[in-house]
Amino acid sequence: MKKGLLLVLGIFFVCSQITWSQTTRKEISLKDIWTTHSLFPKTVHGIVSLNNGKQYTEIKNGSIVVYDYRTGDSVTTLVNGKELIPEGKKTPVHIGNFSVNKDETEFIFPTQTEHIYRHSRISYDYIWNTKTKKLTPLSDKGKQRLADFSPNGTKVAFVRNNNIFIKNLKTGKEKQITFDGKKNNIINGTCDWVYEEEFSFTKAFFWSPDGRKIAFYHFDESKVKQYTLPFYGNGRVYPEEYTYKYPVAGENNSIVQIYTYDLTTGKTVKMDVGENTDQYIPRVKWTTRPGKLAIERLNRLQNHLEILLADASTGKTKIIYSETNKYYIDITDDLTFFPDGEHFMITSEKDGYNAIYLYDMDGKQVEKLTKGKWDVTKVYGYNPKRKLVYFQAAKTSPLDRDVLAVNLKGKIRQISTRTGTNDGNFSKSFDYYINTYSNANTPPYITVNNYHGKVIRVLESNKAFVKKMQQYNLSKKEFFKLRSPEFKLPGGKQIDLNAWIIKPPNFDPLKKYPVLMYVYGGPGIQTVNNSWGRSNYFWFQMLAEKGIVVISVDNRGTGARGELFKKMTYLQLGKYEIADQIEAAGLIGKYSYVDSTRIGIFGWSYGGFMASLAITKGADVFSTAVAVAPVTNWRYYDNIYTERYMRTPKVNKEGYDDNSPIKYVDRIKGHYLLIFGSGDDNVHPENSMNMITALIKANKQFDLMVYPNKNHSIYGGNTRYHLFTKMTDFILKYLK
Repeated sequence: MKKGLLLVLGIFFVCSQITWSQTTRKEISLKDIWTTHSLFPKTVHGIVSLNNGKQYTEIKNGSIVVYDYRTGDSVTTLVNGKELIPEGKKTPVHIGNFSVNKDETEFIFPTQTEHIYRHSRISYDYIWNTKTKKLTPLSDKGKQRLADFSPNGTKVAFVRNNNIFIKNLKTGKEKQITFDGKKNNIINGTCDWVYEEEFSFTKAFFWSPDGRKIAFYHFDESKVKQYTLPFYGNGRVYPEEYTYKYPVAGENNSIVQIYTYDLTTGKTVKMDVGENTDQYIPRVKWTTRPGKLAIERLNRLQNHLEILLADASTGKTKIIYSETNKYYIDITDDLTFFPDGEHFMITSEKDGYNAIYLYDMDGKQVEKLTKGKWDVTKVYGYNPKRKLVYFQAAKTSPLDRDVLAVNLKGKIRQISTRTGTNDGNFSKSFDYYINTYSNANTPPYITVNNYHGKVIRVLESNKAFVKKMQQYNLSKKEFFKLRSPEFKLPGGKQIDLNAWIIKPPNFDPLKKYPVLMYVYGGPGIQTVNNSWGRSNYFWFQMLAEKGIVVISVDNRGTGARGELFKKMTYLQLGKYEIADQIEAAGLIGKYSYVDSTRIGIFGWSYGGFMASLAITKGADVFSTAVAVAPVTNWRYYDNIYTERYMRTPKVNKEGYDDNSPIKYVDRIKGHYLLIFGSGDDNVHPENSMNMITALIKANKQFDLMVYPNKNHSIYGGNTRYHLFTKMTDFILKYLK
């Protein structure tokens, strides 16, 4: 997202404004971060490319406004928010998320939205016709989910009560096409909990390109075990219980089938996905061949992926792609079928680094498009006009992200020009893209670029925010590497670990400082990135202000350094990761300015698991730990995520139990703060409860904070301010 001199001046301006002052300035407060939210830079939300690829829409002052990519001029107001007044109401509906039909004349606006899980929600949807200026409810029979226009815009399909419905916009009639949906039993057109969380999608029905058919998922979760969460308050004497299906490691999954529904005949056809029902269908996608559907099939161990080409009319399938991995295969959205109907591309780690491959529709590899010892991290799409694939990769270094293009012969061209983290939001024609750039010490700098990468104009420089940063005594986040004989890959190859450090302002190398290490550490995820650190940036700066050195280290198992670095933790989650963090803390403790008796660690989720291991297994090194929403034994976590890395408890008992912090609570010498939300549907409170039981049995004192009804993210109202106050006070009490 980034123009010749304009670019140079823009970069100079932003970078020159962030000076690392050694004078006393304003102190950072948690209220600035979590109550007034005054320490959040501006971003650009809700940009959607129009079909012409030359213009985009943005929500401005409650309306949908069309802008020109090249000039930035406001072209027209596509939807005037003041006109969106439902019949019988006095106020217009709020425009937040929306979807639009193909000719961009009708919109769906969700209202009164309720979240179900992390990605799923239900709403009362309204349809707005820009020609007739009419706003009509999609349905008056209850809230809807996932409403989606047909390709010709005459119909809308949606899910309600686990069944699929089709609304004919011309006649106003609503037709139900599945009838067996039942809560905690049968699901049509959307996902069960574990697919939503681990395969990252909720919309599980798909219009065919000609609009004549709908392909959809059918989940039978009747044999999946239930989990119940109590919810408190709201005047209730007894807690309200919420029960849903949650398959832990080793337990039954939903049986998943794929069907197509023919709108003309009313006929439903089952696709042949094989006789084995103990498998996953992580993706379904219509190809560019008429009537042909692509179905990804993944075995339970998640190390054998196949793509089935299905005849949507008969259900017959054939395999056009097959890949086996000795560890596991990550599922992405990088599968793309070319307009010629003869080729597709997909990413794979089969040669050691995640790369883009071109195949023909018979499954023959045509070309490996990206080559080199670096990982492709995202595929933006294919431009058939220029025959270019646009993508993001960690090509400069594992810390950075570049936007690049590659032709179908494998010739790569760099698009982004600045070292740091770049991410592209391309127009539908791929003529333009919005580039969001940041680095470790620079907030988002957002530009409109042409497809060569040339900056056309600046959307958001964060000039005012950069000026505000000058009011504080900020320390520069610096990168460094840690080296130890312990840091090896399988086969013995020596490697370094990447890390960053924030030192206190007015740092004195002759003093001894406490250290707080920040960790996540889980498969493929990095905390050591050359990118803006969002809310944690100012929290860490605040801790540094108070005399604490803050450090983060990417252990073995994290991302963007190739398959072997990432997957060497296979079957032993926690073993190598915590060994690296303990060794790193030991090395850091030898720095002349570090007090080795005051080294703490903080982590959330997988990071909470790591922090709990650090204060137990690493009790000789870590004196303090804050663990938020931790997994404490992978036996308690869902089977798709856990078995991908660990297989089942039945075949890998030692892998589960030998690396559980519960096993090592008797080693605790230091101070441990355990935090969780009682409404966490992801990492269940059971994890913390069993950790507490073990701590009590071992007669180990600890600190505890439970946030009633809060989910895995622990937010809402005053919650985050309270949470970070609790953690800050604990850290200052035991590290300062």
